[in-house]
Amino acid sequence: MGAAWGMAVASVIGGLVGASIMALLVRRTSAARATELAQLEQLVERRAEQVTALSHELRTPLSMIKGAVDLLREGTPGPLTPAQARFLQVLDQQCTQVIGLCESLLIQAKIEAGLFTPQLEKVDVSVVVREVVTAMRPLCTQRQQRISLDLPQVMPRIPADPMLLTQALTNLLSNASRFTTTGGNLDVRVALIDTGVAVYVTDDGAGMTREERHRLFRRFATGRPLADGTGLGLVITKTIVELHGGEIMVHTASTRGTTFLLTLPDKS
Repeated sequence: MGAAWGMAVASVIGGLVGASIMALLVRRTSAARATELAQLEQLVERRAEQVTALSHELRTPLSMIKGAVDLLREGTPGPLTPAQARFLQVLDQQCTQVIGLCESLLIQAKIEAGLFTPQLEKVDVSVVVREVVTAMRPLCTQRQQRISLDLPQVMPRIPADPMLLTQALTNLLSNASRFTTTGGNLDVRVALIDTGVAVYVTDDGAGMTREERHRLFRRFATGRPLADGTGLGLVITKTIVELHGGEIMVHTASTRGTTFLLTLPDKS
């Protein structure tokens, strides 16, 4: 009886010691993971700060160059020859593209570091879409492209960040214009759905193969080999839509054009 009791006590004590050791190991593991997580967060923040500094250092001189180019193209210092005008047009386009890349890198770095959160307010999505389409028309006219816009007569105001939403829609329309041939058509449609609002952006370009479709939403990858652009625009667009609790989907087929669909939930 005494031996059995002693064995039982020893078993209980052994169990308690084992549980204490396990608890100590768990605490040490948790502490190690917390330290690792803190180090990763610091690394991401430093990366965002570096990208921000680099973006600023690049944008400032580029903006000055673009300002000088604009003055030359306006003829302020004097008339230009046709050849000079063509060279300045190329210079202006390249400056705009690199400035846009700096902005995209800056936004993506801030989002990844958790420093970029939507500033939600009640937004009429159709108004934002109309403004983006209006801003895109001069570029499309230059490429002899036509944009059709279809908006519902009545739209509810949904919680959204108008600046981020403008960025996402501009990225989609710029992408559609880039992959549409000269003289092509772009269709933009806003529709009410059960969960909120849907926006469709359709081009009649060459479309994508299945392999090209799989490369979408990856940084520095575009939907077409050797295509212009960095692929950052679609990555940022997807991130912005998901920050709003929405989704982005793609329907495409080779030689049949592409439709991007983004949904924004109405959480009001």
